Amino acid sequence: MDRRDASATSGGSAASARPASSTSAIIRYIYAAVEPGTDNAFALILPDANGAGMKAFLDAFAATIDDDEHVALVLDGAGRHSSKTLRVPPSITLVPLPPYSPELNPVERVWLYLKERFLSLRLLNDYKAIVAATSNAWKRLCKQTGRIASPTSYPWIMKVKP
Repeated sequence: MDRRDASATSGGSAASARPASSTSAIIRYIYAAVEPGTDNAFALILPDANGAGMKAFLDAFAATIDDDEHVALVLDGAGRHSSKTLRVPPSITLVPLPPYSPELNPVERVWLYLKERFLSLRLLNDYKAIVAATSNAWKRLCKQTGRIASPTSYPWIMKVKP
């Protein structure tokens, strides 16, 4: 997989669990990287969107990158993406987008599709059910040829992609 350019962010899944006697929701987060214009993608489902989660994601993603590759990871300005304590693996360079510009991040369109098609308006019984639903949604998305490539083929990215 040629991953010199990738787009990443963490998106809260719309799948949640609510105990019968409470109105609180449990939300799990999908941390993902996609290679624009291809169906190449990597994801982790984690319980929180924070610096520790971002570190776990970056470390796991870096383990999939070949020694002769380097990834430019485009991401939004969320604090967890740019914490001063965040240690970025040497095979990854973080490329932050300008503030308030989610339309420039291709993975945002992937989140929209996941939420619309698989995760919206769902009430699940517990943590395991949330993780299973989120994981199944991601796997279904990845099995659909062209489903990641099409919405992530932003013209500006395809011009700078080698």
